[in-house]
Amino acid sequence: MGAKKEELHCELCGREVQQVSRHHLVPREEGGRYGATADLCQPCHSTLHLTFTNRELAVLYNSIPALQHAEPLQKYLKWVKGKRVERITNRRGRNKKG
Repeated sequence: MGAKKEELHCELCGREVQQVSRHHLVPREEGGRYGATADLCQPCHSTLHLTFTNRELAVLYNSIPALQHAEPLQKYLKWVKGKRVERITNRRGRNKKG
């Protein structure tokens, strides 16, 4: 018998996914190198860094509940919860503020 595949879930959108990445709730550049982390799917992780500056993530959105209630993410979270998408392509930094 083969080994049972581990079920991975994104802590932000709650979807079962094949792969997660570690998101520092306070970005490393803002002093969160050894702080709390969350396992996020690639679409959620990319969207966070496209939507918010590292400073905003550190000060305003440094927990999963804060991110889940963030007004700028509501449309995205509603959309992604019903999708089977594993990867999305975002161009980071193009129009990013501060």
